[in-house]
Amino acid sequence: MAHHEEQMTVERWPSHPETASLEGKNKLLGFWIFLGGETALFASLFATYLALKDHVPSEDHLLAKDLFNLPLAFVMTMLLLTSSLTSVYALYHMKNYDFKKMITWLIITVLLGLGFLGLEIYEFVEYVHKGHTFRSSAFGSAFYFLVGTHGFHVIIGLTWIILLIVRNMKRGLNVYNAAKFNTAALYWHFIDVVWVFIFTVVYLLGVLG
Repeated sequence: MAHHEEQMTVERWPSHPETASLEGKNKLLGFWIFLGGETALFASLFATYLALKDHVPSEDHLLAKDLFNLPLAFVMTMLLLTSSLTSVYALYHMKNYDFKKMITWLIITVLLGLGFLGLEIYEFVEYVHKGHTFRSSAFGSAFYFLVGTHGFHVIIGLTWIILLIVRNMKRGLNVYNAAKFNTAALYWHFIDVVWVFIFTVVYLLGVLG
């Protein structure tokens, strides 16, 4: 549906542009409902991992503490946490009607997310070379399902943000795309929170626990 994009000024820009329109309010409500389903999905994946993490064939002694590269996982965590912060800066500038600065911080967010993905691919390749594959054990299957599903969500989040940037470069800010930018940023925060749990439960407890 085409929207009439009224010319805005800083003075007329609403303090909460993401919910200034009915569409924005509906998008936010729909997002929280969607997030409930996503939370249930990851909760089931975490439960599966915890149930299967010790299920390794007796001839295969490659357990989490022998396998995981904790320093690498820590760097990946810092990349995602920093990207969460840069997305906050982007929304701050959105609320202040500064489109260029918002886009700049979103681009930085994307670059950090791509860095995370690159390291995750490197990590998977390293594990496969060590013989830790999806089919090597129940532990391997649970690990790749959990971390791989999160990685897929990172790809979705990055694609979403990139498409929003490309599609709105000439349009600038309005209350309709402000709602879309806000929802995408919230989704990115959710992805980051899930990774913090993965880092803690899978990597940290796996190596130190």
